[in-house]
Amino acid sequence: MRAPSPILIAAFGVFCGCVIDAMIKGLSEEISVLVITTWRFVFGALYSGALYLAARKPKPSAAAWRFHTMRGAIQVVAALAFFYALTQLGLAEATVLGFTAALMIAPIAWIVLGERLNALSVLAAFVGFGGAALAVWGSAGGGPEDGNRVYGVAAVLIAALAYAAAVVLLRLRTRTEDSLTIVMFSNVMPALILVGIALILETTPTGATVQFIPDLTHFPILATIGLFGMGIWWMFTLAYARAPAQRLAPLEYTALIWASVLGFVFFDETPGWQLFAGAAIIIAACMIVAFESRFSARKEAGVPASDILD
Repeated sequence: MRAPSPILIAAFGVFCGCVIDAMIKGLSEEISVLVITTWRFVFGALYSGALYLAARKPKPSAAAWRFHTMRGAIQVVAALAFFYALTQLGLAEATVLGFTAALMIAPIAWIVLGERLNALSVLAAFVGFGGAALAVWGSAGGGPEDGNRVYGVAAVLIAALAYAAAVVLLRLRTRTEDSLTIVMFSNVMPALILVGIALILETTPTGATVQFIPDLTHFPILATIGLFGMGIWWMFTLAYARAPAQRLAPLEYTALIWASVLGFVFFDETPGWQLFAGAAIIIAACMIVAFESRFSARKEAGVPASDILD
């Protein structure tokens, strides 16, 4: 059976990410962002850890633990910053601002991985970002009345930079580790870091105001968030192992479509015409990347360019 395209895998991963964002945005009205993030990774660690042990994988090296500790810390920064932004901004607006991560992936991949910057992929990223800017123009909103827009925007930009770095490091590790090992570390290390933060805060006056053990009624949705979170990194691991980072980066823009639908259904965010026009541009940019990817694969395989659409 032919394996799914890395583009399709990454696109579905983006959709799952939007579902998580919507769930967290709604849950943050009752639980703090720190608690949600902690349990998201704790449940993800339980799921991925069980799969890892069941697969009887070899014991990770000390170098692997050091690498994933660093990457886990970056993941924590990205998650906390973006989840906080969801409490200050509308779902679609936070998603669009998060698209700046796609513009950061290619340069970081060039610096860290030595990937050649493909002009068409870079152009597609800028075109897609232009579509995102058009979509958010005049249609921002949906955030809480007492939200701080400045803090929200700053948090998104911090999250975007950290997320881009985590994605590039993910591709770096796919050269030496299998997907299950990476997924396990992507959940276990952030969980350990966040649990450590929680234990430290419990001994401070600030921690006394945070209920790290939520009500039992919240555990089903927290467990679901953890499951989706683990699935996202697994899909991204599979996708980035089979395609250069800069080719998959523009697919992040499809999140605008899902965020708009979820925002409308669950948070009564009504987008303007700009969103639909921007979505059309975003889809076009993604198609350019998909077309270029297939063309490159055919060229590397020595297949005539005339057969590209076969």
